[in-house]
Amino acid sequence: MKIGFIGLGNMGGPMAANLAKAGHEVTGFDMAEVSIEGVGMANSAPEAAKGAEVVITMLPNGDILRKVADEVIPAMDKGAVLLDCSTVDVDSARAVAEQAQAAGLSALDAPVSGGVGGAQGGTLTFMVGGDEAGFATAKELFDIMGQKAVHCGPSGNGQAAKICNNMILGATMIVTCEAFAMADKLGLDRQAMFDVVSTSSGSSWSMNTYCPAPGVGPKSPSDNGYQPGFAADLMLKDLRLAQEAAKSADADTPLGEAAMRLYEQFVEDEDGKGRDFSAMLPRFEKRTRD
Repeated sequence: MKIGFIGLGNMGGPMAANLAKAGHEVTGFDMAEVSIEGVGMANSAPEAAKGAEVVITMLPNGDILRKVADEVIPAMDKGAVLLDCSTVDVDSARAVAEQAQAAGLSALDAPVSGGVGGAQGGTLTFMVGGDEAGFATAKELFDIMGQKAVHCGPSGNGQAAKICNNMILGATMIVTCEAFAMADKLGLDRQAMFDVVSTSSGSSWSMNTYCPAPGVGPKSPSDNGYQPGFAADLMLKDLRLAQEAAKSADADTPLGEAAMRLYEQFVEDEDGKGRDFSAMLPRFEKRTRD
């Protein structure tokens, strides 16, 4: 399959490389100068998109997605698929889908879960919104880049699923970190804490798979000085997107809002910028000591 890939950063680069390794013809474009084995480089986004059966985008936000869509949609052949894997606001995802459909294209919003490790290992989960025909075309690509792709319904629903998922993740990581900090004060050994909670009613992905306590549970960013991983800045972005969506849908999300406020404080006023989102644990430890 001929694929255009726009946005070759920490996530997009490995995803494009995996597609090329699987034998697809991949032409990429990024604003930065990058070199990826097996991926031909274009001089512009429209050049990467020209003649592609599927154009994949992995971009920082909705404004940039809209600008890139304005450039690449006119360059794409009718019947091609515009597959956006960015995490953006639902309104931008739906606006770009409408623009693509008006030009005779299929459009999918397919944000991912799994981080840089999942992108490198081809184990991402895709949450996909858009039409069935586009999903069927892209299915073999999802199978290369990830371990699971869930069709969530019409355009925008992929983004809706992603922000709901990450609102849960943000809140559960905070309370997991709070619990470890409290356990320390109560004199409870961290390994004992993990052994109990990971097999009891308090278990969660934040505890069992991505434990914020170093030396406990499977290897995670806490064992590497809280180097991301999934940066706290990105968690804050996703929690803000969740609150934008909640306001638009008139949904009451007090815990989601509280999680956003805590990550705002951590990233903007404390030392959280550039650290893994699980670094909330040393934040709570410091506050406990203070």
